[in-house]
Amino acid sequence: MRYKLAVRIGKTILIMMLAGCAGLTACKKSPVPSEKPARERIGSQTDADKPGAVQSTGPQQSGSVSPEHLALPPDGDWPRPRSHERLDQRRQMVECIRDVHGLYDPNVLNALLNVPRHWFVPEQQLPLAYADMPLLIGHDQTISQPFIVAYMTSALKLDRDKKVLEIGTGSGYQAAVLNEFTPHVYSIEIVEPLARTAAETLKTHGYATVNLKIGDGYEGWPQHQPFDTIIVTCAPDHIPPALIEQLKPGGKMIIPVGGAFSVQHLVLVSKDQRGEVLSKSLIPVRFVPLIRR
Repeated sequence: MRYKLAVRIGKTILIMMLAGCAGLTACKKSPVPSEKPARERIGSQTDADKPGAVQSTGPQQSGSVSPEHLALPPDGDWPRPRSHERLDQRRQMVECIRDVHGLYDPNVLNALLNVPRHWFVPEQQLPLAYADMPLLIGHDQTISQPFIVAYMTSALKLDRDKKVLEIGTGSGYQAAVLNEFTPHVYSIEIVEPLARTAAETLKTHGYATVNLKIGDGYEGWPQHQPFDTIIVTCAPDHIPPALIEQLKPGGKMIIPVGGAFSVQHLVLVSKDQRGEVLSKSLIPVRFVPLIRR
């Protein structure tokens, strides 16, 4: 019995380490420092297509971490859900990202403030929903550490007019964060039960402009190319050529690259107007591996 329990605990710890995390940090609430200059946001277009396609909508953004930004979006804007549930915990999570990790992008901080992470974690993980750590969501997959979600989102410098492709929907949390910046979010998940659960979660909470399909993310979503930005939340051992091809000139992609069960590197890929591709290694991370069909 003890042996089985030890193996189970060990497996749980290993899987949690494999989420998108550069390290787990215990965060203490600290005073709000002065804001640093804002970076840009995210953006894109939307159409559902193919089996498994789903649509959804999310919250709004702004400069400082305060509940005023929980107001509903104005008429004519795309729908972005709002809730005051567990708002204090969300605020503490965001203050951790800012004060401990030093990420000062106000648009991204407010996106994470506005998206209730507890909507996207399994019931047994609800007590840890706002901890700065990855969490198991079933099928040996995880929801990424909040800091990593913020870091990857900020690196893309998105705005509302851009079309975003996400590879690895998981629970749908990253897609909801992207939807804070743009109504044009496309997301692919290969694990069918996760895709269907994420689709239901996004639909239930009103994320009506997120397009989701079940499929092999390595191949991208050619029917909706080109994409202004691509975010990959699982790690291949190389950058998939199809994703490079589907990236618009002038676009950016952020992707963890490296072998399974080893330290990978988060890579920022840029394609210039002539179609030339440059890549830059940002930070070491650990993500679950990209699954192929």
